Amino acid sequence: MGKTLNKLGKMSRREGIPLSTSASILKLMQKRPYAPGVHGKVNAGRPSRLSVFGQQLREKQKAKRLYGIMERQFRKYFAKASSLEGNTGEQLCRLLELRLDNAVFRLGFAKTRPQARQMVSHGMFLVNGGKVDIASYQVHIGDIIEIRPGKVDKKVFGDLDDRIKSAIVPGWLHMEGKKGKVVSAPAGEDLKEAFDPKLIVEFYSMR
Repeated sequence: MGKTLNKLGKMSRREGIPLSTSASILKLMQKRPYAPGVHGKVNAGRPSRLSVFGQQLREKQKAKRLYGIMERQFRKYFAKASSLEGNTGEQLCRLLELRLDNAVFRLGFAKTRPQARQMVSHGMFLVNGGKVDIASYQVHIGDIIEIRPGKVDKKVFGDLDDRIKSAIVPGWLHMEGKKGKVVSAPAGEDLKEAFDPKLIVEFYSMR
């Protein structure tokens, strides 16, 4: 886990945003608010000289790293978003938000997306009463997400009550007790993240 946090910390500094809500990552970003490497501190505060392509690439990398997705899978998300009606950028953000690991994080079951992804992969959650251990599983309106019986007593859920109380649950999800429900598709403010989907669409459109 230490190596993972170290890598995530470096990526967060590279992108200029915390890619996790982990306290250690937030502390690192405050302590070293500049890019990693020998030139990072020297160039801190200087305006970026990225080309248009460079800006598009950085936004794509932010999105990938924020949701913990590899390039091949991210391309598939973009291809699917492009095939759907409406704004491609919004559709891409919606598909990312509807991942099960992200829903678990948004509901407050997990402190961070990486933790949520690990929990889902370990089969700790049920969707509509059935075990789902695929982090990329797409949830749908009406789906009920809950912790599997027998897993609630795990150490990772030791502060679950406090975690749920402090969670800022988006409008497309509803938490009742220790069960979460998908009540609508993410839209509007729910789709706003620390990256520009328009630049991502431009990046892939030029390839």
